[in-house]
Amino acid sequence: MRILHVITGLAPGGAEHQLRLLLRRLPYDCEVVTLSNPGAVAAAIRADGTTVHELTMSSNRDVSAVVKLRRLIRDGRFDLVHTHLYRACVHGRVAARLAGVPAVATEHSLGDGVIEGRRTSVLVRALYLATERIGRTTIAVSSTVAGRLRAWGVPARRISVIPNGIDAAEFRYDPLRREAARARYGIAPDAVVIGGVGRLEPGKRFDHLIWALTQVPGATLLLVGDGSARAALRDEAARLGVADRVVFTGAVGHVRDLLCAMDVFVSPSGQETFGLAVLEALACGLPSLYAVCPPLEESGDDAARRLSRDPESLPRALRAELAGLAERGGARRPVPPVVTRYDIARLAESVGRLYERIVSRPLAESKGTPR
Repeated sequence: MRILHVITGLAPGGAEHQLRLLLRRLPYDCEVVTLSNPGAVAAAIRADGTTVHELTMSSNRDVSAVVKLRRLIRDGRFDLVHTHLYRACVHGRVAARLAGVPAVATEHSLGDGVIEGRRTSVLVRALYLATERIGRTTIAVSSTVAGRLRAWGVPARRISVIPNGIDAAEFRYDPLRREAARARYGIAPDAVVIGGVGRLEPGKRFDHLIWALTQVPGATLLLVGDGSARAALRDEAARLGVADRVVFTGAVGHVRDLLCAMDVFVSPSGQETFGLAVLEALACGLPSLYAVCPPLEESGDDAARRLSRDPESLPRALRAELAGLAERGGARRPVPPVVTRYDIARLAESVGRLYERIVSRPLAESKGTPR
């Protein structure tokens, strides 16, 4: 079976890394198309041996991408198209239908009133729903996302819940990596390091973490990622008098070394469709705090500590975790069972079974616009 994955971009990010992990484990002949910003993940996917096509779109309204995608799907004789992220889903499903090939989409980033960090508009929602109808099914990465899809008007029968996955070995703690990463960013070997990972966008609420740092004397904050809020976060750190204790790494290809460099991990974001960074931190043996993480909330797992809406809960929880760290002599925590529960191999098996069901059913049998 030949599968064409279409994704909006391949700069470092959760959906992009998920695609890379999935490609490594799918027993099919796969290729990838990125519609913008190939980035570091494109290089990593190529290094793994998968072909990556770059089809640069000038904007969301660049309909020439549909024509180019249709040609690529037909010329490549693909059996199925799998789309990821909003732009790719809208254009990729239309191109697949025009090429006479079934399409499946993964919804990675549908939040409460936002999609991929941006507010949803009537037009955005209308385009999403119109193109969703001409695909076969939409994979929701959590029950939370499935509920939002149903609220948007996507029929439950067209939704498959297949959680994101993690390769725990990729995040195993290594003291040598810890030492090297701290030296790279000028962090003292004995410093207490609080860490956060993600896009530096307002919705991720890293400003809350910078404020909390003022309540934790002597700690260093390591922020991993980049985005439109980076300058504002720097200014906020300077305003609060902690600029000398905040380290911005910018975008990185893989976060393992930086997780190893941390002592406590925090995900302050109030909008997460999955919260994969929390599981990655747990896989690295880090005590973790989070505001939203569907896998832990839906299962009732207490492997990490959930923050309340009280602003004081974050610095209070940080001080408690750092006290526990001191009692353990800085030792890491054991990797909790929840990490194994979301092993990437299970994701790949579930996606593969979905592919087989879709490809075995003729396109004319599907609901939606006829050929």
